[in-house]
Formats: sequence, C-alpha cells, structure tokens
Amino acid sequence: MDLKLDGKSIVVTGGVSNIGRAITLTLAAEGANVTIADLDDKQAEAVLEEVRTNDTGKAQFVRTDVTKLEEVEALMASAVDKFGGVDVLVNNVGWDQLMFFTQTTPELWEKIIRINYIGVLNCTKTVLEPMIKQGHGAIVSISSDASRQGEPREAVYGGVKAAINGFMKTIAKENGRYGIRCNVVCPGVTVPEEDHEVGERSMWADKTALFTEDQFDKIAASLPLKKLGRPGDIANAVTFLASDAVAGHITGQILSVSGGYSMVG
Repeated sequence: MDLKLDGKSIVVTGGVSNIGRAITLTLAAEGANVTIADLDDKQAEAVLEEVRTNDTGKAQFVRTDVTKLEEVEALMASAVDKFGGVDVLVNNVGWDQLMFFTQTTPELWEKIIRINYIGVLNCTKTVLEPMIKQGHGAIVSISSDASRQGEPREAVYGGVKAAINGFMKTIAKENGRYGIRCNVVCPGVTVPEEDHEVGERSMWADKTALFTEDQFDKIAASLPLKKLGRPGDIANAVTFLASDAVAGHITGQILSVSGGYSMVG
C-alpha cells in the first residue's frame, strides 16, 4: 500500500536512538524527507549514513535541545527552508530514571517534566503556525502505557505522559478545522535489539541499568503476546498515523503498542 509519504517533510525529535532511530529510518524508507532533532551528534551521523545508504528519502540533522524554545524555532525554520514546510511532527524525545517516587527529588521531577512535556509544548506550539498556514498537517506524540496503567518506579514520568495524552486531544479538537490531525502512540517496554541502535546519550545505552535479563523475561511472559516490544513496532504505528492516505480520518486517538499490556475499552 502506498502511504503517500514520498517527499513529505517530517520532523522527528529524539530521532537517532532506539524508537526515534527506527521512526527516522522507517519514514525515510517511505521516501519522506526527515529533519532529525537530537543532541547526540555522533549517533546522528550514523543514522544519516544509514538513510544515505538506503537511497530513499532524505535526512538532515539539526542539533536541538527541545526544552529551549529558541532552538526549536530554529529547528522548524531549518525544516521549512530545506524541505519546503513541515507536514508531520513526531514528538519522540523522552527520558526517565527509574526509581520509586519516595526516592526522587524536585530536581529530578523538573528534568523529567522539561524533557518529556515542555519539549512537546515547544515543538507543538512552533509547528502549528506553518501547519495552519498550509492547511494540513499531522502530529504524532510518543507517550507511554505507564500513562494509562500506572507503573512502579515511573510515577512522575507516567504522570507527565498522561498530560501529553490530554494535551494532544485538546490540540486535535482545536486544530482539526485546519486539517491538522493529532494522535498519540503509547509504547510499553521497547528494547533495542543491537548496540548500534542507541547512542551514548540514550537511557538505553546500558540496558542492564534499567532491567536485568531476568526482568526482561518476566515482562515478556506477562504480556498476552509473550514478547518484548522492538523499535520497529512503534515506528510502524507512527508511520501509519503520519499518513493521510491511510489515517486521514483518525485524530485525537491514543494507540497502545505494547503487546497487550494495556487494554482500554
């Protein structure tokens, strides 16, 4: 099926490691022109080389701290200048440090909120102006099933991701009249398969710092599908929602891609 993403200008934040890397490569494979926002210059070059090798879509890297509005404005301007506009924004940047809430500090709360939520606000605010002018667009934000189920050691992160769910529903209602669709993808535990899929700055650079191999096995066994999520699983869902050709009448939705961890009726 032709998703009609060929030549579309798509901005992917956090687009060089794990889920973000898979989103970038999957969209580029559909012929999209991807502007990657990240802070990992070394990993970004590796991803750009993969895009060039595949010889499908195009990609550029713009080093961006999404918590800083002026850097986000420069990011969107670069996408407009190079690729003629912004058709799709993927709010993918995310970070957490797993610990029980009683162990956390206000400094950690602020960091989690700024990276996971303020970054989404900055990017969404900045991209809406060109999307409204052009009369179409799609925004896909990566949340988490921790926002729907609650998850030990992810209290602040899960709360922030729940805020993203509500925020995106409101943005969908406010901007549907301009032809702008807004949806959310909620991954469960999503594990890179190879070391080269993550950079040194990624929270997945040391998987054992997050979960032991025994814990990974237990997580997989607890899921209806009996397997862990992989980055490509999330990338496929994002690509579907980015496409007006197949998802053009879908907006304001929250899609869990977690092997059945969350089943919301």
